[in-house]
Amino acid sequence: MNITLLFPTATEASLFRRDGVKTRVSGVGLTATAHAATREILTNRPDWLILAGVAGVYPHAALSVGDVVLVESEVEGDLGFFTPDGFTHLAHLPLDMDFARRHTLGCPHLPDAAPFPRARSLSLNAALAPFVDAREVEIENMEGAAFFHVCREEGVRFLELRAISNVVRPGHDDWDLEGSVRALTDGLHSLLDGLLGQR
Repeated sequence: MNITLLFPTATEASLFRRDGVKTRVSGVGLTATAHAATREILTNRPDWLILAGVAGVYPHAALSVGDVVLVESEVEGDLGFFTPDGFTHLAHLPLDMDFARRHTLGCPHLPDAAPFPRARSLSLNAALAPFVDAREVEIENMEGAAFFHVCREEGVRFLELRAISNVVRPGHDDWDLEGSVRALTDGLHSLLDGLLGQR
């Protein structure tokens, strides 16, 4: 089976090693990830493309630093306009323009028996942005929405695995990057064991 893992940074990829699984560092942010995912799909046409990295958890979510989650949906949270009433997502603006209004992108490939909780995510180029509507999501990252969009458009099976590294709160600098990368690496091996039918 042809499986490629995309990691936003070399730090997130640093502990992962597995024979027969390709790894790529995509770069941080929506633009870099869209390019890396598209290039990998067009060059290698993987059976599975997996985005793996750390993420922040919103204070209202029932998740903790160190948890590993499968992302079930992504929203490009800072796509929109500031109006007199505040920030409004592009999909919700009453614009008289003909364009595809996309808001929540789901992952249709989630395995039934995966040993991880599922999470809804907001993707932002501006991390910790105070103006976005995070009420219906649990985590934030900087790549997932672009990754979901490219994979869905190109018809490639995909998954996103995230380890919680920090709380999404400006001024809250108590990150556990080392622990979250270890948890992410362990989670990836467990996920791959399931995909490859191993125990």
